[in-house]
Amino acid sequence: MAEQALWTRARLGHDGPPLDLLTADFRRHTYAPHAHEEYTIGVCVGGSEVIDYRGGHIRTGPGTIVVLDPGEMHTGGPGNATDGYAYRALYAEPSLLTDGIVGGLPHFREPVLDDPGLATALRRVHTGLSACPDPLEAESRLPWLLTALARRHSTARPASDVIPGAGAIALTVRDRLADQLTAPPSLAGLAADLGLSRYQLLRAFRTTMGIPPYAWLAQHRVSRARGLLEAGLRPAEVAGLVGFADQAHLTRWFRRVLGVTPAAYRDSVSSAGWRNSVQDTP
Repeated sequence: MAEQALWTRARLGHDGPPLDLLTADFRRHTYAPHAHEEYTIGVCVGGSEVIDYRGGHIRTGPGTIVVLDPGEMHTGGPGNATDGYAYRALYAEPSLLTDGIVGGLPHFREPVLDDPGLATALRRVHTGLSACPDPLEAESRLPWLLTALARRHSTARPASDVIPGAGAIALTVRDRLADQLTAPPSLAGLAADLGLSRYQLLRAFRTTMGIPPYAWLAQHRVSRARGLLEAGLRPAEVAGLVGFADQAHLTRWFRRVLGVTPAAYRDSVSSAGWRNSVQDTP
């Protein structure tokens, strides 16, 4: 295994603050003692890492979550001489973990967490955003998971999940997203306009619509893309017109929603139109 480290920068919403993602696969690399201003949140995906932290040693294994509080000095290196270690990490500004809790910044007494469901969710989000750091997807998914992390595993107390008028809030957010298809507003901005926290907005939307805002908007974009493809436009043109980052981004969502690629869909509706025109000819 070669020593590899790839950094990706996502943005939390249009013109929102950055959040860095690290994909690391190491065999021998050992970190010098250092600290981060952000919470360091990692999921081990292979091998084993030993981390010097708070005067002791912690060891990771596949599927474990590691949370290091801001300002805490630590190191990291291979847990043994043969397997190396691989992990996916994100570096979250402290305020991202305060939505949905009360009592100030969360403190994690135990840095190594066993939470398979949350570990899987964090890894999936990390993989998706590293491939395509869509701002609305980042803002829809990461704060939600970071709130879950703080509520389940930190010293903080959960805030109330009762959101008065959740249905009306969700419809307002839906309409704003639909109106600004190619450059959707940030959820933080929408939440501020409605007098809510971002977590409250996300909860109201997910409770009412059944999916997070980015997924709703992606499906709405696919619906708009169908009409443009039926009109004869090429997938590469359509992607930008409905707000996807590129043709690959359009294709991923088109297949998720309709089961075929945009090109295959365009060919099929064009062929159907040609057959119908032939059949209608006297």
